[in-house]
Amino acid sequence: MPETLHLTEDDDALAVEAGGVEIARYVIRPDAPAAEAPKPYLHPLRTLSGAPLTAIRPWDHRWHKGLQMTWSHVSGQNFWGGPTFVRGKGYRWLDNLGTIRHERFASTSGGGAEAAFTEHLAWTAATGERWIEEVRGHRFHAADSARGLWALDFATSLTNVRGADLRLGSPTTHGRPAAGYTGFFWRGPRSWTGGAVHSATGRTGADTVMGTEADWIAFTGRHDERDGGATVLAYAGTTSGSAPIRWFVRSEPFPVFSPSPSFDEELVLAPGHTLDLRHRLVFADREYTADEAAALAKEFTP
Repeated sequence: MPETLHLTEDDDALAVEAGGVEIARYVIRPDAPAAEAPKPYLHPLRTLSGAPLTAIRPWDHRWHKGLQMTWSHVSGQNFWGGPTFVRGKGYRWLDNLGTIRHERFASTSGGGAEAAFTEHLAWTAATGERWIEEVRGHRFHAADSARGLWALDFATSLTNVRGADLRLGSPTTHGRPAAGYTGFFWRGPRSWTGGAVHSATGRTGADTVMGTEADWIAFTGRHDERDGGATVLAYAGTTSGSAPIRWFVRSEPFPVFSPSPSFDEELVLAPGHTLDLRHRLVFADREYTADEAAALAKEFTP
């Protein structure tokens, strides 16, 4: 029998609870310096037993915050945070850090088999110009305490309101190999460093999955302080863009992944046009083998 999912709201965040455990907290008004390109994010995420699934402001990349929607290269602007990769020069701190601001919720619901909310956000360049209007949705569902599972569906529509083309890219589109991070991005707990990565293609290991196309990947890790581990199953999902979704994934020197919509190909978003992205993640309260991950992926295929 599925767990009831409760949604509570305060001035700065929404919280999702299942079986007496807060499994997700969505921070809508982050207290972050401009260098981190402030934006809403999900942290902490937890398994149904309360084990941690995300990290926030790690010392190596202060702008990594749990699970968040962002973009590293947008026509010279950086909505990711930190320095920008510049072709031929490497990473440079530039006066180009934008912000993504929550404006309002269109809807919120909870108290049943799922909890969900839809919101409107604005992407503002460092110049103060409004470049992107976003409609973003989160749907939490399939919480099953007997199996130790819950799922999140994420959807976003990004509309260009700049009045000129937007070029959406990544460090790889700007010359850095195997660094196509952008889009929906997860930073795992430090203890998950070196964790196993499985792929729908049969590839295993972060290095072999990096930059590939695959319907899904599964990332497993072990906890500090408490026994056992967990698995995050992530689907590439869909994009309305011209480039295929490719996986950015590392387990060393820290655990991260992103179903990148512009891994090694820039997207050009014309004025008034919209980019739609859809992703699903499933969180499991133990480490899954490759075969178990494949069976779970088949069950939860959107």
